[in-house]
Amino acid sequence: MKTVLKYIGLFLLAALIIIQFFRPERNRKEGDAVNHINKVYSTPEDVTVILKKACYDCHSNNTRYPWYANIQPAAWWMNDHIIEGKREINFDEYSSRPLRFQYKKMDELIEQIKENEMPLQSYTWIHKDAILTEVEKNTLINWANTIRNTMEANYPKDSLERKK
Repeated sequence: MKTVLKYIGLFLLAALIIIQFFRPERNRKEGDAVNHINKVYSTPEDVTVILKKACYDCHSNNTRYPWYANIQPAAWWMNDHIIEGKREINFDEYSSRPLRFQYKKMDELIEQIKENEMPLQSYTWIHKDAILTEVEKNTLINWANTIRNTMEANYPKDSLERKK
């Protein structure tokens, strides 16, 4: 029995070492983000600070990687979160998406902040600075509402919402 456990342990150790050589591509794109949300909609400095600390790691093209991102399988797990986050909303590519998408994402942003669904709890466990205060939540909600109001003022309602 000890021999079997020894071989299982050696196999697991070897697997852990081998997977260290298989890393996901880093989420880093240098240069000016021509489709960034702030190129189309006003983004005050206080909103930018909040977005950088609580949102951009998963919802932009530039993730700040902590030390544990160099260890597998943690890097794969992080990469999955980043891919999913960018699929939902990528602030660097925001204005390249259709108006309906942009409008809907501001609705979702408001709802998820109100419901404390964002930032993810698994993110705030390690990134304590990403925990939003009530003031920060209200700042983001007001900003998103301003964007929605701007869109409603500039585009016909049927271009912003799907017909039911």
